This record gives sequence, structure tokens and C-alpha cells, in this order.
Amino acid sequence: MIGKLNHVAIAVPDLEAASRTYRDVLGAQVSAPQSVVEHGVTVVFVQLDNTKIELLHPLGGKSPIQGFLDKNPSGGIHHICYEVPDIIAARERLKASGARVLGDGEPKIGAHGNPVLFLHPKDFNGALVELEQA
Repeated sequence: MIGKLNHVAIAVPDLEAASRTYRDVLGAQVSAPQSVVEHGVTVVFVQLDNTKIELLHPLGGKSPIQGFLDKNPSGGIHHICYEVPDIIAARERLKASGARVLGDGEPKIGAHGNPVLFLHPKDFNGALVELEQA
């Protein structure tokens, strides 16, 4: 069902500093910051040959990323994202197997402009999983 790894998301307390580290220290191509209001985040994508790193920073006080950073002030890996060809078919298959879809269960548009869903970490070995329709 799942396809390739789309990205690994890292919550960061300072988006500009994290971007500089990837760009200046590691020599990676780093995108400009992009606000994703629906998800309450500002994101930067670090382009790699085979995937991306998504740097996440809270956008507003009600951002779920702020809660993560409150518990992890230095930041850390927040979620992993896998591509799926059909997000509705994937959702139905997961729900039938007992996996929990977070939120209202309906896909939302993610930072790449594609539908996404998040799956409960307790169902996936403690890892928050995002599915993105490719």
C-alpha cells in the first residue's frame, strides 16, 4: 500500500537557524519558508537526492508543533511521511485493520498541495505517520 518515503519532518525551535545548518553546514538545497495555515506550521524543505527533510516551526500559538516543542525544547523528529496512490483507499484499508486516523478522518491539503492524513502513533510503534497522496 505505501510507496516511497516522501519526507522526514523535524520540529525546530528556530527555523532560520535550522535552515542555515542544512544549507551552510551540510550543503543542502533549502527552500524558502512556506506557511501552511491549515496545519498551523511554517515549513522549509531540504531537498535530498532520494527524499526530503521537512523542517517544521509553529505558526501561531495553537500550533500542534508548539506542544511538541514545549515537550522537546531542542526540537526533534516529529513524523515520517509515506506516499500512497489513493489516500481514500489507504484510509479505508487502515481503518478496516483497526488503525486510527487522526482528526476528523478526512484528508487535508498538505504543504505539497496534495491530500494528507495522519495516523495515530500508538498504532505505528510510537511514530506519527503521515500519508500523502502522490
